[in-house]
Amino acid sequence: MATSVASRNGADSVDVVVVGSGPNGLAAAITVAKAGKSVVVLEANDTIGGAARSAELTEPGFVHDLGSAIHPMVKASPFFAGIADALVEHGLGWIDPPAGAAHPLDAGRAAIAWKDLERTVDGLGTDGVRYRRYYTPWIENLDALTDLALRPLLRVPKHPISSARFGATSALPATTTARRVWKDDPARALFIGHAAHSILPLTAPFTSTFGVLLGSLVHSAGWGFPRGGAQSLVDAMAGVLRSLGGEIRTGHPVTTLGDLPPSSATIFSLGPTQLESIVGNRFPASYRTKLTNWRYGPGAFKIDYALDEPIPWAHADVAQAGTVHLGGTADDITQAEAEVAAGKHSDRPFVLLAQHTLFDPTRAPDGKHTAWAYCHVPNGSTVDQTEAIELQIERFAPGFRDVIRARHTTSTHVLEEANMNLVGGDISGGSHTGSQLFARPMPQTNPFDTADDTIFLGSASTTPGAAVHGMAGMGAAERCLQTVFS
Repeated sequence: MATSVASRNGADSVDVVVVGSGPNGLAAAITVAKAGKSVVVLEANDTIGGAARSAELTEPGFVHDLGSAIHPMVKASPFFAGIADALVEHGLGWIDPPAGAAHPLDAGRAAIAWKDLERTVDGLGTDGVRYRRYYTPWIENLDALTDLALRPLLRVPKHPISSARFGATSALPATTTARRVWKDDPARALFIGHAAHSILPLTAPFTSTFGVLLGSLVHSAGWGFPRGGAQSLVDAMAGVLRSLGGEIRTGHPVTTLGDLPPSSATIFSLGPTQLESIVGNRFPASYRTKLTNWRYGPGAFKIDYALDEPIPWAHADVAQAGTVHLGGTADDITQAEAEVAAGKHSDRPFVLLAQHTLFDPTRAPDGKHTAWAYCHVPNGSTVDQTEAIELQIERFAPGFRDVIRARHTTSTHVLEEANMNLVGGDISGGSHTGSQLFARPMPQTNPFDTADDTIFLGSASTTPGAAVHGMAGMGAAERCLQTVFS
């Protein structure tokens, strides 16, 4: 059993240091503090939040999310369920639009994933019955689904039967599932749009995983977001942490272990390559090589808009969705994502768009609106994709450019400058190709362990991967408490 470092090294020491104040870093710190241990979070930037920050990027009064904008995993996350009441006490408000996602098609058509499953079924025509049959088992067993998706792989699953079914279902390429299960464009496109969050070729094995999980969450936990911006979520998490006695130090970059205060353990909410650079020779050479072999995936090119009016969608119900998937048919999106995977820039990219102010007027001046949009690009891309993105929006919302008041573009390099974890603009903390989909950061018994038994990794580069769920941070903290303080 480790002796508390505070008792060994004086009042300036803490039990645990957490590096990084994004949702995973704060989740790790809250988990440590709830266990009665002292903890300090170190953040290189002057503002906490990592990829979950907000700012007035275009004009005063228009609040834009710098990174993540829609958070389907929050209500499904066991970590956030454990602090839900505390977050509300510290100012968090939550918004669930009537539709989680909309998928416009040409000729004014659209597939709408309403939170109400039956309303979705009714809108999909003859494919509606197939849609209900496909998703109902997962919706009714959401605990089993999230246990499989958000917990480490190498363990005995809580729900073995569901686990076996999930393995068989999710192993298929998304394109295969879309063709086998549905007959018409709307339902196929809706599924492919969910699956394209994988940032993989949609013909790749296991891309159905994303279609299963995200499609199920639409009709259960919902695809919601924090009132006032993503910053509101991390600010509430910071309030919870401080109420438990935790400390946050901003403007405190960590480039070597010498930048850390004395502690019994350290949890890094960083990527494997950043960890290797900081820790250096504290790790054996063979382990350092494994960390530097981590593969990064495609990046993102992002645009934030200030709008004089809402986006004029050709299909009116698209305005009922917080998230809009733009790209056309399943085949269109499959081609666009294949081009990015091949290192090319698509002329007709798959665009993910969020329209917060239709449901949250606090983010813009009276009568004005915002939009948040991005497309996938090759890692480290320097190509401006503004024209390609706006042509896709205009394709399904004629007259969109007429309502633009101001725009702010963010390249892959700017994303990385703002957050060192987003290497080459990779918003997933590492490619989902090969073993990196399930064994993050590498195949090992516990995903949060490192070669040093006092250093742990808990970030988007570890299980369960990207998204705002806090589970990587919680998992790393639980592992730390189990091994260092037990």
